[in-house]
Amino acid sequence: MARGRKKNRIMIPQAAQAMDAFKYEVASELGINPEYQTGYWGNISSRECGAVGGHMVRKMIAAAEQSLMEQQGGFAAQPQPPTPPQ
Repeated sequence: MARGRKKNRIMIPQAAQAMDAFKYEVASELGINPEYQTGYWGNISSRECGAVGGHMVRKMIAAAEQSLMEQQGGFAAQPQPPTPPQ
């Protein structure tokens, strides 16, 4: 693997800006050390950074699930209990 080469490319610059804003929103909700507001996250612990990322993922999953629910007419398919044999 070549060192120093970044494989991730930003396909949609607006998405990167939105994700950064989301990251800062989640960090402030969690009460993370406010030094991140300068744009430098090097003084923030790995545990705190991981918490921010984890909460971001949870919120994105919840938003996707909500969107799917709305597309399906506002209800989720509930598993039906087995019918007794006759």
